Amino acid sequence: MKKIVSLMLALVMLLSLFACGNNADNNSQAPQNSQGGTAPDGEENFEPLTYDDETIYMASFQEFYDLYQEALAITDNQSERVAKMAVAEAKLLESGVLFPLNSHGGNYTMGRLAVRSAPTVAWGNDEYRYHNAIVTNELIKAEDRSAMAAHWAEVAGDGTYEQWAKDYLTSNGYTLKDTFTRIYTSDPNTWDVLNSYYQSDSEPLVNTYDGLMEYDMENELQFALAESYETSETTMEVIVYDDETGEPKLDENGDFVMEEKTFPTYVFKIRQGQIFTDSQGREVGKITAQSFVDGMQHLLDAKGGLEELLSGVIVGAEEYILGTTTDFSTVGVKAVDEYTLEYTLTSPRSYFLTMMAYNIFAPLCTEYYTSLGGKFGAEYTPDYEYGTAFDKIAYCGPYLITNATEKNTIVFEANPSYWNKDNINLKKITWLFFDSSEETRRYTDTVSGVFDSCGQVAECVELAKAQTLEGDDANVFDTYFAVSSPDSTSFIGFFNLNRQGYANYNDTNACVSQQTDNDKARTHLALNNQHFRLAIAYGMDRASHNAQTVGEELKYMSLINSYVPATFVTIEEDVTLDIGTFPAGSYYGEILQAQLTADGYPIKVYDPDADDGAGSGAGFDGWYNEEESKKEMALAVEELGALGLHVTKENPIQIDVTYASNMPTYTNRANVLKQSIEKNTDGLVQVNLIPAVDGKEWQNAVYYFESGKEANFDLNDYTGWGPDFGDPSTYLDTLMPYGDGSMSKSFGVW
Repeated sequence: MKKIVSLMLALVMLLSLFACGNNADNNSQAPQNSQGGTAPDGEENFEPLTYDDETIYMASFQEFYDLYQEALAITDNQSERVAKMAVAEAKLLESGVLFPLNSHGGNYTMGRLAVRSAPTVAWGNDEYRYHNAIVTNELIKAEDRSAMAAHWAEVAGDGTYEQWAKDYLTSNGYTLKDTFTRIYTSDPNTWDVLNSYYQSDSEPLVNTYDGLMEYDMENELQFALAESYETSETTMEVIVYDDETGEPKLDENGDFVMEEKTFPTYVFKIRQGQIFTDSQGREVGKITAQSFVDGMQHLLDAKGGLEELLSGVIVGAEEYILGTTTDFSTVGVKAVDEYTLEYTLTSPRSYFLTMMAYNIFAPLCTEYYTSLGGKFGAEYTPDYEYGTAFDKIAYCGPYLITNATEKNTIVFEANPSYWNKDNINLKKITWLFFDSSEETRRYTDTVSGVFDSCGQVAECVELAKAQTLEGDDANVFDTYFAVSSPDSTSFIGFFNLNRQGYANYNDTNACVSQQTDNDKARTHLALNNQHFRLAIAYGMDRASHNAQTVGEELKYMSLINSYVPATFVTIEEDVTLDIGTFPAGSYYGEILQAQLTADGYPIKVYDPDADDGAGSGAGFDGWYNEEESKKEMALAVEELGALGLHVTKENPIQIDVTYASNMPTYTNRANVLKQSIEKNTDGLVQVNLIPAVDGKEWQNAVYYFESGKEANFDLNDYTGWGPDFGDPSTYLDTLMPYGDGSMSKSFGVW
C-alpha cells in the first residue's frame, strides 16, 4: 500500500483518541464532537461523536500498522519477516481492539465419513473438496477412527492412505457407498467464486471448479488443471514510486516514470483438452491459459474482497486495484501460448504454491461470463447475471450443481466431463440446510442416516449417553463419539470503534438498538479507550462461552489466544530482535509471547508445555483474568472521567450484542457473555442482548454487511477468518485500512 503515513499521523494528532501503548498510564487529548468542540463536561448531554475512518483506525492501530508494514517490506529473509509480523501482532493484541475466541473443531463428532479422507491442510478451501472422501453405510466406531488417524500420521505423504483406509474399513465389517450427505447453515449470496471471500460462498463452490493444483487427503499438493510448473525470472517495466510520499513518479509530460526490473515467475503447463460446462453438462468453452488470465482480471475488477490477497504478491495487481493503472496487461499474469500460463511475483514468496488451494486462482469461462453480461476493465459493471444462480456459472470441477433450493438443499452430481472423473469416490453429494433451532437433530438425524457426518453440540451428549444401538455393548457416546481436531480458523471478538448502524442495513426494523443518542456517544468514546476494551477482553469468560457449543468437558480444547495461530508457521533460521534471539524452528507464537511479556501484558498466547509438551497456543484460556479486568476498568474510568464522561453503576456504558434468539446454543452463549462481562466490570458495563429472529437476520447484523457503517453491533462474537495460504500475512492483511483488509469493516471502518 502506497499511503502517506505522515498525513495519517497529523489527523490522529488533530483529532486524538486513546492510542494503545506499552504501559498503563497513557494520556490523551480530548476528542472532538460533531460540532468541533471538546466533549462536554457531563455525561447527560453528550453529542453523537463522528470521526473519519482513518482517524479512528490509526488512533488504535498505528503501532501495529507501522510494524506490520516494516515486516512486509522484508523480501529477502522469510524468517525475519515472520518474526516481525509476530511483534506487530503483539501490538495489535495489546491495543484490545479484538480478542480471540475459538477455532473450528475441538467438538464431539460422529458419522460415516472416514477420518482424514478429505484434505485437512490449514489454509485455503480444499478441506471442503469431497470427491475423494470415503463414506460408509455404517456409523464408524471411535476406536476405528483412532486407528485410522494414527495410521494417517505414520504414512501421510507416501500416497498409500486412501487405499489402506478402504481396505481397513471393509476388513472391519464396514461397507462403502458413493454418496455423502452433510449439513449447511447459510446459503451462498453469490455463485460467482471469484467475487466473494465469504466462507458460506466458497464452501460449496470449491466442488464446482478445479484450480491449477490442489491438496489431496494426505495434505500433499497435486496437479489438477496444471500438469507441471517451473520457476524462472522475467523482466518487466513497472511504475517507479517516490520513497518519501509513496506516490508514483511522473515525468515532465505527466506520464508515469517506468523502469525495468527482474522478478521471479511461475510458469504452469495447462492440461489440454479440458472444457467448461453449464449445470446440465453442456460444453460452453475450452480451458486454456487465457481462462486463468481472465479469471484474475475478473477477480480484480469485481473487488469482492479476494483481490487483496494478490496485492503486493502479483506484479501490477495493487496498481490495477487502486486504479493507478487501468491497463491489465501490466498485471503479472499472461498466457504465453494457448496452454502455458505465467505468473510474475513482486518478490520471492516461499508460500506461493500454498495459495493454489484458494479460489483466487480459479479459471473463468470468458465466453459464458460475457454471454451473461460480464465485462472487463473500464467497462466492468456489477450488474451481470453470471453467478446469480447455480445454473448461471460455468463448471470445470468434479461436480455439477443440479439443484439448489434456498434454506433447503444443494445437490452435487458427478461431472461427466471432469478430467479425473474415473478416480472420484463420491458420485453424489447432498447438503441439507440446518438452522440450529433444533440442535438435537444433529444427533438423531446422524444416527438415523439423514446426515452422514455432523458435529455434535452439548445438547446431544446426554442423548448419546442414554442410547445403545442394536448390536453394540456400550452406549452411542462411548461407542461412536470422537473429538475432532481444532483447525486454523480464528473466531474473534470484534469491537465496533466507529458504529453508525443501529438497525440492520437491509431492514430498519431488524435488530434495533435501544440506545439513546446520549448512550451512543458514551459508548463510542468508551470503545475508543484501550483500557476499557482490555477490561472487557479480560473479563469475558471465553471457556464458559465456548462450553455452550461443545460441552463442559471440551470447553478449553478449541480456545485460541491469538489471531494468527501460535503454531501456524516456524522460522527457518535464527532471528535476533530487540527482545532476544530466536533459534530456527521457533514457532510464531513463541515470538509473539516474548513481545507481550516484554511489554508487561498478562496475555498468554503460547505455552511450551501444552499439547503434551509439543507447545501450543490453543487449548487453554490465556486471556480471562478477573483481577486484570477490574484494574483496566479502573484506569478506563479515570481517563474517561477526565474527558467529562463519568462511568458509574447507575449510569454504565451500554454495549449491544446481537444474537440469534431462535437458536438455544447461541442464546446461551450470549447470556454467558453478558453475565461474565457485567460481573467482572462491577456493573460499569451493561450488555444489551439484541435478539435476531433467526440466523439470517443475525448474519445480516454481524456478518454479511458490506462496509463498516453497516455493522450493527458494539461487540461481535460471531465471525472470524480462515487462512488462505501458508504465511501469517493471510491473517494480518485482513486488518489493513482503506478498505484493503476484509475484516477491518468489523471495527466499523471502511
